[in-house]
Amino acid sequence: MSKEGKIVFCTGGGCTAKLGAGALSRILEKLPRGEQDPNLLVGYDSKDDAAVYRITDDLALVQTVDFFPPMVDDPYTFGQIAAANALSDVYAMGGEVKTALNLVCFPESMDLNVLGEILRGGAEKVAEAGGILAGGHSIADTGVKYGLSVTGLVDPHRLTANDTGRPGDRLILTKALGVGLICTANRVGEAAPEQMEAAIRSMTTLNKTAAEIARKYEVHAATDVTGFSFLGHLHEMMGGRLSCVVDARAVPVLPGAWEAADACLYTAAAQRNRNHTGPFVRFENVPFPMEEILFDPQTSGGLLLAAAPQKAEALARELCAVGLPAAIVGEIRDAQPTEITVKY
Repeated sequence: MSKEGKIVFCTGGGCTAKLGAGALSRILEKLPRGEQDPNLLVGYDSKDDAAVYRITDDLALVQTVDFFPPMVDDPYTFGQIAAANALSDVYAMGGEVKTALNLVCFPESMDLNVLGEILRGGAEKVAEAGGILAGGHSIADTGVKYGLSVTGLVDPHRLTANDTGRPGDRLILTKALGVGLICTANRVGEAAPEQMEAAIRSMTTLNKTAAEIARKYEVHAATDVTGFSFLGHLHEMMGGRLSCVVDARAVPVLPGAWEAADACLYTAAAQRNRNHTGPFVRFENVPFPMEEILFDPQTSGGLLLAAAPQKAEALARELCAVGLPAAIVGEIRDAQPTEITVKY
C-alpha cells in the first residue's frame, strides 16, 4: 500500500496486548460459575484455547474470539495476521472452521480505505480456512483493533484439549518462535527487512495444514502458542499434574530473534510472562537470549502438540515435508517438584 495507507501507530499490538496471565486468572476465578452443564466439555475454567459444547454424541461446537491492535504497518497484512490468530484456536482444539464474525474498533477520523484493507486481509484468511464470513460488529474507537469470533465443529471423541497429555508424549512445535522480539526490533529500526518478512510469513500462515496432519496421528493434547509465550502455554498444558523437559537447542527460532533478545528488545508482556511462569521453570545452562525467546509473546504462533512417542518422529517429519519448521522440542513426564526443566 501507499505510505498514506499504512497504520503508523503500531506501538505494541498483536498478542503482546493481552492482559497478563496472572491478572486474568485472578479476575476469572471470581466470576460466578452458574449451573453445571454436562455438555459444556471445555469452558473458561480450564484455561484452554476455545469453548467446546456438545450437540450430539459425535458433534460439538467450538467457539472462540480474538482481537488486538496492529503489530505491523500494512493494514492488509494486519488483517491477515489477526484472522489467522483467531482461527488458530479452533485448530488447536482439533476442530474445523465453519463461520466467522468480524470484530472491528476503528477511529471515525481515519481513512476508511484502511479499514477496507484490514477486512480484505481477514476475509481472505477465513476463506483459506474453508470458513464463511457471516457478519460482524464495529464500534468507533480511538485506535484500530481487529479480530474474529469463530465457530467450528469437532467430534468430541477427537477433541484435543490442552491439558490431556500423557507421560512419555513428545512435544512438537510447528512454528518458530520470536515474532514478538522481531516486531519490537522492527518498531525501533533494528530488524532487517528479511527478518520482518520471515516473521510476517510465519504469522500469516494458518495452522490448518498442521492440524490436518496431526489428526492422522495419536495426539493427546494441543494448544497454540500465542501471547502467554511458549513456556506460559506449556505450563497450562501441564495442568498441575505433569512435568516436562524441554531441549532448548531443538526449538525453532526465527532469524533475528536471538539478536533482538540479546539487545534487550523484549516487551513488557514478555516480562509479565516470566513473572507468572518463571516460578515453574528451571533453566540448565540456557543463555539469556534463549530464555527471552521462550518467554516471548507470540502472535499467530504455531501448534504445540503432545504426541504419542511411537509416532512422534513420523509426525514431525510429515510436518516438515510440507514446509513447516516443526521439531520435537521436549517430552512430558510424571509430576516432579520442578514442572518445566529447560536444558541447553
